[in-house]
Amino acid sequence: MSQFFHQGSACALPVNHVDTDQIIPKQFLTGTTRDGFGDALFFDWRYTEDGTPNPDFVLNKPENKGVSVLVSGHNFGCGSSREHAPWALAQFGFKVVIAGSFADIFYRNCINNKLLPAQVDEAALQQLQHYCATAGNQLAIDLAQQQIVLADGSRIAFNISSTDREQLMNDCDFIGIAEQHLDAIDRYETERAGQAPWMLPKGYCV
Repeated sequence: MSQFFHQGSACALPVNHVDTDQIIPKQFLTGTTRDGFGDALFFDWRYTEDGTPNPDFVLNKPENKGVSVLVSGHNFGCGSSREHAPWALAQFGFKVVIAGSFADIFYRNCINNKLLPAQVDEAALQQLQHYCATAGNQLAIDLAQQQIVLADGSRIAFNISSTDREQLMNDCDFIGIAEQHLDAIDRYETERAGQAPWMLPKGYCV
């Protein structure tokens, strides 16, 4: 296993309160699969009214082609609870979103979709936003140590719970976490069936 969770280039969107409707507007939520959301990421900012790319938007700048780390502001992912927001970010190619804070539901959706939401303090956020504005925008994520590693070797700490860190390091979603405890689940179901057989579905056999 590589030392780093991810290595890549970063770009800054230094905006506070980026809500999920800005991340993926509501008109793109009609699909029945998880595919095709990357093209609509930040649609209202990314494209002009005639559908052409907005040259002033950060993701359309040539130097940010292929970026995989987004550095934003505070309260990223606020608004509605749509899981399409992390889908769109991931399908565009982002592996990590760094912010001063995240909306709770968006944060959980990121973890379950294997997208790292890395929370940093205000000083670190400003440092990273400035770093992305320079030519040296390469960085790495040391998830085990909870640190962002810049090109010069300097490190910036970020916050994530130990449970969420382990889930991402083991490349699991919530179902995968549950499957790690199948023996305990089976034991509980067997014990529960003996304690309350009247609760068993018709035809169920222990």
